[in-house]
Amino acid sequence: MAKKGKKLINSLQKVDRRKKYNFEEAIQLTIDSKYAKFDEGLDIAVRLGVDPRHADQMVRGTVVLPHGVGKEVRVAVFAKGEKEKEALEAGADYAGADDLVEKIQKGWLEFDKAIATPDMMGAVGKLGRILGPRGMMPNAKLGTVTFDVGKAVKEVKAGKIDFKVEKAGIVHAPMGKVSFGVKMLSENIAAFVDKILRLKPPASKGTYFKSIAVSSTMGPGIRIDPTFIKDLLSQKV
Repeated sequence: MAKKGKKLINSLQKVDRRKKYNFEEAIQLTIDSKYAKFDEGLDIAVRLGVDPRHADQMVRGTVVLPHGVGKEVRVAVFAKGEKEKEALEAGADYAGADDLVEKIQKGWLEFDKAIATPDMMGAVGKLGRILGPRGMMPNAKLGTVTFDVGKAVKEVKAGKIDFKVEKAGIVHAPMGKVSFGVKMLSENIAAFVDKILRLKPPASKGTYFKSIAVSSTMGPGIRIDPTFIKDLLSQKV
């Protein structure tokens, strides 16, 4: 068994593992429990009352966090002509057509998110084995296959994240940096939880929000009482 460091032990001692906190308490405790020298991220894990093995209980979507995730997102856009120009004017870091496809096939991957116009998907499909496993393949369901590339680029740059429920019924997502403070992190989490609520499948029966926990990159998980969701959503921007 790996030995816990002194800083982690001190961090764990601040958290009552038997208690379920409200959102603000949990976020503040996460901030107080951080010990790394870098600006740690804050992540959320939500266990839902769904069975993802059934297509009618899949929860997947996107949400634009009002304060972003505290990270500069590099965007590559597959587009031609005026749409390529539109993407660059909207803030895309890279844009191109077959030349961009060829560049990636040769091993270049200096970007975080990819967007494509529908007419480029035939060529982009060649990159499935490269982009797919990395979660970077453009997807119409996530709004990254569209002719409105300007809007798509601006949303990703503004803090748009995508999420998908895992086999165990858990959704993980980044909510920002601990340096954001309680208010900004609460507003980001409120936007995320609100979107999860709106995506509740009709086939989901019983309790939808089974459990919620937040944690910093290096810190302990802190459990939240789902009954405080209503209070949280009152803070939605």
